[in-house]
Amino acid sequence: MGKESRARVLKDHQAMAVARNIRVSPRKLNLVAQQIRGKKVDSALNVLTFSQKRIAGVVKKTLQSAIANAENNHDLDVDDLVVAEASVGKNLVMKRFHARARGNAGGIEKFFSQITIVVEEKREEKKEEAKPAPTKGKAKSSAKKPAAKKAQSAKKPAAKKEAA
Repeated sequence: MGKESRARVLKDHQAMAVARNIRVSPRKLNLVAQQIRGKKVDSALNVLTFSQKRIAGVVKKTLQSAIANAENNHDLDVDDLVVAEASVGKNLVMKRFHARARGNAGGIEKFFSQITIVVEEKREEKKEEAKPAPTKGKAKSSAKKPAAKKAQSAKKPAAKKEAA
């Protein structure tokens, strides 16, 4: 008798992974998330692998989880996956204090954040068919312009000689 399953939030060609309680501020995590938004999955993994940011490893692990969800749970092709969404949100904030002069205290806030990565299957069709083939018989208009300038420049010195 159990509980009814929730309706699927994403479309059929999408998969998602969420990492929660990441010990970094949302501003810093968003810098890493910006680097992978809209990229193909393999290039996004390369960017995260060679990133200098400490948190890039956690983001890479989350992206790999989203790829595994797409492949195993939704039967999507890994080669056609694109990072459709990488959103960052705030999570809990630990409040601490630091002793200051004359018995005062200074507040310290330790931010946590979460990241949601949605990957989407996009099949790339051949774009070569849409481009028209260049014709060899026609001369380009840009080739005519320099020849016209040369003819004008040749006439100007002759005009100066006549005036002198």
